[in-house]
Amino acid sequence: MKNIKYYLYTLICAITVSSCSLDETSYTEVEKPNYMNNAAEAQNVLLGVYRNMVEEGMYRYHLSLLFTLPSDIAKCQGNSPDGLRLVPSNSYTSTQSEVQTTWANLYDAVYDANDFIERIQHKIGGYDDVDKQKAIVFIAEARCLRALYYFELVRWYGHVTLMTSTKQSNEHPSTFTQADAAEVYRFMEEDLVYAVENLPYAIDDRFRGDNSFRLSKGAALGLLTKVYATWAGHPVNDTSKWEAAAKTAKKLVESGKHHLLSDYEQLWKNTCNGIWDADESLIEVSFYSPAITGVAASDPSGRIGKWNGVAASGIKGVRNAGNWRVIPTFLRDWKDHDNDKRWAISFADHKYGKNTATGEDGVKLPINTSGNINDALQEDAKDNLKKSYMDGICPGKWDTEKYVNDANYLVEANLSNINWYILRYADVLLLYAEALNEWKQGPTTDAYEAINMVRRRGFGLPVNTASSRSDLQAGMSYAEFQKAVRNERAYELAFEGHRRQDLTRWGIYYESVRETAQDIVDWYSDGAQFYIAADYTKKNKHELLPIPQRDLDLLTKYNQNPGWDK
Repeated sequence: MKNIKYYLYTLICAITVSSCSLDETSYTEVEKPNYMNNAAEAQNVLLGVYRNMVEEGMYRYHLSLLFTLPSDIAKCQGNSPDGLRLVPSNSYTSTQSEVQTTWANLYDAVYDANDFIERIQHKIGGYDDVDKQKAIVFIAEARCLRALYYFELVRWYGHVTLMTSTKQSNEHPSTFTQADAAEVYRFMEEDLVYAVENLPYAIDDRFRGDNSFRLSKGAALGLLTKVYATWAGHPVNDTSKWEAAAKTAKKLVESGKHHLLSDYEQLWKNTCNGIWDADESLIEVSFYSPAITGVAASDPSGRIGKWNGVAASGIKGVRNAGNWRVIPTFLRDWKDHDNDKRWAISFADHKYGKNTATGEDGVKLPINTSGNINDALQEDAKDNLKKSYMDGICPGKWDTEKYVNDANYLVEANLSNINWYILRYADVLLLYAEALNEWKQGPTTDAYEAINMVRRRGFGLPVNTASSRSDLQAGMSYAEFQKAVRNERAYELAFEGHRRQDLTRWGIYYESVRETAQDIVDWYSDGAQFYIAADYTKKNKHELLPIPQRDLDLLTKYNQNPGWDK
């Protein structure tokens, strides 16, 4: 149900690749004027707007696993910027194909959202009363999706063109201008306010027979909170939005419609098996393909658990590349990790492979038989032990052999059926605590309660009962609480794709990379070779991706992002 009409992309294809044509209107596109005559047909088209989320340049790979590295808690495996490490080491250029693909996928998704909104607004007059109510919900979903897609565009690419209608896609690229980031944020705000006003909470939904993995009022409130918090930070720095972030989060918290799961590990049992639980999952990408056909349109599977899972060979799923690596000093410095159950869940002190003694393949093996992670983190540990853990620890949340049941197991070397959380309720609680502290210039009672609820669950305690084991010390200053929230976001959301953008909006991305490099060397003198991002990351450059060079050459009114000029 979609027209490949991303003009910024297809025009370039038409010029540079003879096999690519502007005339890419599909037969289903031709039939659209005769479709969407009722809510059921409209919903089918809406699901196509959702499907953009599983594209390679979206959450299947780039926006979940690739661009989100490196940070101060994770890196890519290896000690060179070659091949798959080019992007995660920040050593790429503006001609990098992945940068172009994501740009194209995001604008394609925006086009689809615009197209759906325009068409259903044209058709809604002919619907009966029940279908009109459903159509309003569908429009709210599409506007929420459009806001999400623009959120990714503005925080990854900075000053972008604001395409608010499909008509704009027919204009020549030389006419496109870069909107001020604040203008894009205001547009997102309008979309999300509409979504909040017109979407039901997932638990109250009487319009959609199955709302699994569909956006709800809780999702819109949570995303709007995150939008405000990012708007308040670097590079826009509109600090007035902290108040808006706090008040928006408060609406969600006080609604009582969402809550934390009692068991932190259940989150990973759920997402690894396609189980939708709207209590905590606000926005989640569903990946499911019973088999791999090799045709992308038929295979809505992802790379979750394969690219960022536990390294494995000889398993039923062929292998897990396990290219994500956890930075050991992050685990060492994790406060109270002996009591925090999230610590051991978040990383894998093992791999899967062949047991040389028995010949059995695909079995759980230690990273190093001479010592475990606690041994390696000691200052006086042998360098050989430190080296094996410096480049051998994988995230543990998407451990295919531990969590994925047979019914959801995909036998494929590079792809899986594991879902991806874009936004959890815990994220919103931490944003609430952060926003209150920033707005009031000091922590409030509600700020303490929000962060302590997250911590209590992490420690395996009842979330609504105060505990000296988990709760932050009272009487913190503004700066102390700010640091505590920033640490807590690393602990709770470890390796879930948020950290790099958090460091960027706090204005400390470059500084954090440099500090991490020094921490590594202080612990293991030869560790710098395995944190190659420190050699390539530049201040006032890597806070944003470049505008794809192929597009920039046609977008004559565009300026390249700082530091990315030829």
